[in-house]
Amino acid sequence: MRKTGTVPIFLLALAVSFAACAQSAKVYRLGILETPAASANRKNLDALLRGLREAGYAEGRNLVLDYRSSDGSVRGYQEVALDLVRAKPDIIVTRGTSATAAAKKAGSIPVVMTAAADPVGSGLAANLAHPGGNVTGLTSLVTEVHAKRMEFMKELFPAVKRVGFVANVDNANAPAQWQQVERAARALGLEARLVGVRDGETLRQGLEAVRRQGIGALLVNTESVMLANRQAIVDFGTAQRMPVMYSSREFVDAGGLVSYGVDYPALYYRAATYIDKILKGAKPGDLPIEQPTKFELVINLKAAKALGVTVSRELLARTDEVIQ
Repeated sequence: MRKTGTVPIFLLALAVSFAACAQSAKVYRLGILETPAASANRKNLDALLRGLREAGYAEGRNLVLDYRSSDGSVRGYQEVALDLVRAKPDIIVTRGTSATAAAKKAGSIPVVMTAAADPVGSGLAANLAHPGGNVTGLTSLVTEVHAKRMEFMKELFPAVKRVGFVANVDNANAPAQWQQVERAARALGLEARLVGVRDGETLRQGLEAVRRQGIGALLVNTESVMLANRQAIVDFGTAQRMPVMYSSREFVDAGGLVSYGVDYPALYYRAATYIDKILKGAKPGDLPIEQPTKFELVINLKAAKALGVTVSRELLARTDEVIQ
C-alpha cells in the first residue's frame, strides 16, 4: 500500500470526506431584527431567501431563521435585540439605523444591514470602504435623495405651497434629513414644516395637526414608525384627499400615491452575499458597505384619480412602474 508520510491515502480521503460532510451538515442561525411582523415583510424576506438559496443556504436544511419585530417602536429595539443575541445567532440581519444600532450595542455578533440611511454619520461604521467593528451591509441613501423627492412633488403638485415632512425625531438621521428637506423646499419656493413623531400615538397626533396647519402635501420618511403605521398614513392621505410622497414603494403597494427610493427587495437580495461571506470566515469590518445604484419612481394611478391628481405624460414616461 502506497503511503503519504505515515498516513495511508485512503485515510486522508476519508478524513476529507468526513470534514466535508460535517461542514455541509452545519445549521446556521440567522437572526432578523425588523420593524414589521414577518407577514407584513414578505416581499423583502422572499428576496433575502432567494439570495441565500443561490448561495447554498435553505431553511430546513442548513438554515434557521429567528425573526424578531419591534412592532414599530424604536425604543423597543434594544430589548428585542438583547433577547435575539441570547439566542446566539451566527449573524443578525437588520433594516434601518435604529435596528442596526440596537443590534450593534447588544453584542459582538456580526450584523448585516439590508438598508441604513447614513451608517457613517450615525456612527454605525467608520467609513464605507472599511467599516470596522461588527457591522456591514448596504445603505439606502434615504437622506441624500430627499431633494429629488421634493422635485417630483413640485412637478406632481404644482399648486401646493406648504409641505409637511413626517419623520421620527428619535431616529439619529432625522436632523440631517430635515436639513435636506428644508434646503430643497427653499430652492423650489416651498415652505416645509416638520411633523415630528415618536410612535403610533404621536403619529396620529401629528397627522391631526397637519389638517390645522394648512399643509397641502406630505413627504413621509421610510423609517420604523412609518413602516409600522403605513396603512394609517395612506388612509389619512386618502381621507383628506392630500397628496403624499413616500420614500419606499411599500406605501404605494398599500394604496399610497407615489414613491421614490431604492428597490428594497434588491437590497435584501444583495444582503445574502454579505451573509455568505461572513459565514465563510470574512470579518464584517473588512467588507465595504455597498451603496445602491438604482432608484425607482412608482405611481399609483388609481390613487391619483381618487385624489384628483393629474400625472403628466412626461412624468409617466419617466416612471419605473405604474400601478393601475
